[in-house]
This record gives sequence, C-alpha cells and structure tokens, in this order.
Amino acid sequence: MKRIILLLSFTLFILTSNAQQRLTYQMYSEGSNDGDTSFMEVKRSGKQLLIQDIADFKGELIPGISTDITYVDYEKDSAYIQISFADGDAYYSSFPLKNNNVTFTEEGIEMMKGYECKKYRTSINSNTIEVWMTESLGYDATPSISRGALKGVMIRQAINGNRILELKNIKKDKKVKNETIPADLGMRMSLRDIDKISKEKLIIRKQVFDKEQIHFAEIDKFEGEIPYDSVIHFAYGTLILKKINLDTLPEHYSIFIEVEEQSNGDAYDRSGSVFVIPTERELSLKDALIDSIQLLHSYTDRRDITYRAIKLEDDFLPVVELMRFFTPFGVSHFNGRVQIDGLEWDDVAYYKQDVTDLSKHLRGEVLIGAFIGNYDGGGHKLSLDILAYPGSYSWDLSQNDDWTLPLFNTCNVMEMAGQHYGRMFKTDSLTVEFEIPEDIENLRLRYISTGHGGWGGGDEFNPKENTIIIDGEKRFVHTPWRCDCATYREMNPVSGNFWNGQSSSDLSRSGWCPGTATQPVYFDLSFLKPGKHTITIAIPQGDDEGSSFNHWMVSGILIGDEIK
Repeated sequence: MKRIILLLSFTLFILTSNAQQRLTYQMYSEGSNDGDTSFMEVKRSGKQLLIQDIADFKGELIPGISTDITYVDYEKDSAYIQISFADGDAYYSSFPLKNNNVTFTEEGIEMMKGYECKKYRTSINSNTIEVWMTESLGYDATPSISRGALKGVMIRQAINGNRILELKNIKKDKKVKNETIPADLGMRMSLRDIDKISKEKLIIRKQVFDKEQIHFAEIDKFEGEIPYDSVIHFAYGTLILKKINLDTLPEHYSIFIEVEEQSNGDAYDRSGSVFVIPTERELSLKDALIDSIQLLHSYTDRRDITYRAIKLEDDFLPVVELMRFFTPFGVSHFNGRVQIDGLEWDDVAYYKQDVTDLSKHLRGEVLIGAFIGNYDGGGHKLSLDILAYPGSYSWDLSQNDDWTLPLFNTCNVMEMAGQHYGRMFKTDSLTVEFEIPEDIENLRLRYISTGHGGWGGGDEFNPKENTIIIDGEKRFVHTPWRCDCATYREMNPVSGNFWNGQSSSDLSRSGWCPGTATQPVYFDLSFLKPGKHTITIAIPQGDDEGSSFNHWMVSGILIGDEIK
C-alpha cells in the first residue's frame, strides 16, 4: 500500500511539474487601507515563464504606454525583458538569472500560506528583502527575477516588512503556449536604454524654437495672418513668435517648458520672457505686433509716461508669462575671452520650469513668443520645447477644471517697438479691476517680480517690498531677492571681475540672477467671493540717477479650479 501511495505521489509530481500553469500574485502594502493593490501573472510552460502585470484599467489609455513582459528560460539560465508599443516598435534586453551581486542567506524552514518554505534574506541599498520559496511543487517559478533566481516557487516576498508580493492562486491553463518565449523579441539593447525608451515614449514633446536668433536688426514688417509653425520676428528682431497647435491633455499631465540660451555676440545679462498671447478677446498683443502698439489700451502715470498693453481690460488680456529668465554674461560666444583658474565655462544656459497651472493656455491654437531685450546685432540664440509628463494611464479629459485670468504684465516684450519699461511705481501704484465668476475654488495669484536699476543705488541691488492690496486692504508683502547668484559663475565668462575677487554676476539681486529663471510666488485668494474686485501693486521704486532709471517687471495671473 505504501508503495502504491509513493507511486501515485511521484506520478502527481511529474504531471504537476510538466503541466502549464497560471500563477497569480498580489502586490500591496501591509496595513494599508487605501486599496492600493495590483496583480502580476506568471504563465509557466515547462522550463519557461512569461511574467506580466495584470491590467485592470478600463477606458482610453494615454499615448506611449508600453506592453512590458519578462520571459524566463531556466534551461538557458536567461531572462529577457521586452517592451513593445502600439506603433510596432519592440525592444528587449537579456541577462543571466544568476546575479552575483546579490547574496541570499537561508534562514530555515517556515510554513507560509500552507506551503513548507525555505526563508531567505538579503539587503540591497539599505532595504531588507525576505523571500519564502517552496520546492514542494516540483518546479521553479517567481515573478521577481531582478535579484536572481532561487530554487522553487516564490510564495511571498516582503521588502522592509511591509511591501508585500505574495501568491494568491495557481491554476492549470492549457491555453499557455508550449513555447512561451517568441522567436523575435525586437531590437536588443541594454536595460538602461530599455528604461530610457519606455519613459521617453510617454513624454509628449513639442519643439517650438530651435536655436532661433533674437537680436536687434532692421527687419521687414510682417503683414497678414500669422501662419502655423513659422517663426516670425517682431520689434526689430528682439521678439520671436510662432503659432502652433497643441493637443488638449488630461489634467493629470505635468507641463514643463525647457529653454536653452547662448550668446551670439551680446556680452551682457538681459531680461527675457517666454509668453503666450491670449486672443479670445477683441484686442490682443498680436494686433500691436502686426499693426502698432498704439492700438492697445494706455495708462499714463503722474510723470506723463504712457504704458500700453500692461493690464486686463474688458476687451483685452495681457500676455501670459510662462517664464521670466535672465541671460548670463556672454555664455558660449565669449567662453574663450577670459580664463580663470578653477573655472570651466558652461556652453549653454539651461532653464526648465513647471507651468502646469497655466496649461489652459497651452491647448489648441497657441501664439507663443520669446523676448530678449538687447541692442546687439548678433544677440542670442534660443531654443524652446514644451514637455508633458503623464501622472496617470487614463486619457480622460472630463476632469479638466483649470481656470485662469491674466491680470497684468509690465515686462515690456515690445520694448524695441515702443512699449515702455515699468517705471510707474515711482509715483503711482498699478491697479487692476477684475471679476471672479461663480463656481471657482482654490483661487490664488501667480506673481513674478524682478527689480531693475543697475547701479549701486538702483533697485536691482536693493531689496524693495512689494505690497499687494486687495479691494483697498493690504493683504500681502513680498520682497523678491536672490542671494545665490554666485552659484552660476560658470555661466558668466565676461561678467566684470572686481579687485576683491568677486564678479558682478555674483552680486545679490531683486528676484533674479544672470543665468537663472525667476520662480513665481503664490498668494492664497480663496477668501474672495464671486464678483468684482481690485488688486493693487505698490513698490517703493528708487530715484533715477542721471540717464539711469529704475523699473519693475511684475506679472500676475489668477488661477483657480472650476467646480463641476
């Protein structure tokens, strides 16, 4: 009788070890109540495995998602990671199962989920990893092969005691192919490149400008309708503009702009701005560019200086500033002019900024421009890309609820076409009337401020309080100041060097440094009710000195969420 039982057991062992199985594993955090759980599937056919996440997503997927599969061949001691895309591209990388960089310590026998298991332990990058393996099933299978292959079937894995991956069930499945690993896995490359490709495919990138020259020059006046995807120069070449078409993306995407700047002959630090021209009202800056700045609304201060196109009107929206940046002193073009021991000059000034809260202005037909104030024939070269990074797999546009209202912008992007510097704060404050519609929540002000006046007593080098007054009541005080400018010395090859060892690019400034972008600050306006309001910006602007004068570049945009 005992011999018959042993024979039956041996027969069952042979059938089980040679059959096709589907093993399901669950991943979750121990003690978590947020329902964060996912599943993996291991399909086994003889000595081969196919490992894949079980997709439970319903709905339209974002573009660029890859199908990721790991194949294991125990007979060849090899693993293969494959990624494939809807466009037909497929890539893979292979590596041996034996990982000599990881050593597991066997800690004895434990029962786990009804199986007699050997427990193993290792540590990787300060993370403790415990694994329970059973050899009672007569074959090898694991959903986790990056750390090597232990003998048997993995029943449970715990990382730092709380990140759990454990076996839920095993089912026989005749549908599992006998040849699990396909003959053609795609183009072979390294694991690092596989990871890079899978991420790059998810990023939506739109090139706007590619080393476009921004300089002072006599240019032909542009007339007519601005065409798509053509770079047009305005304001004697110091402003470039392009009309592009951008997809409407789900609100979970993070939107960034990426700017590269190089001197093409101009040695000085210059103010720059990347902006969108909103055209949904009767008038826009586009009308001024094509015709004349005189078309737009004017504001005259007590010194009889007239400013145009700087604030919200019933029929006009000011430009939406995505990024305020400042060129360094001569990066790239002048790198061979001055040599200083211990310094190696950068070849490009690089700026990257999150503009997700302004994504409403980066959908559909968009007029996007860049400005660098300069009077140099060579000027600067500028490149600009827009990048979108997904935060979810869902292509669901119904959740988009962003709302914005541009209020003011004194950055004179049409400087060379007659738009004055923001000098009004010496004798006046800047006041704008606006209206908040019903059903807006999380209201806040996105505010950028930089002070200018480049001598010792000028506002560039002296901190000044910016006071924000709402409906006649002082609500916020902000002093824009940067004291880290010396960090960017390698971008400034022809910055003036002083007798004491300092460089002029090292000096602290009112909200900016040569070679940096100025970050916006945010003020909570959730206390405001729907209806009409006023906002006033007051700055104690300093006195002029001879032909030199102070001015302030301030821009403000209301941002909120629509209640649906």
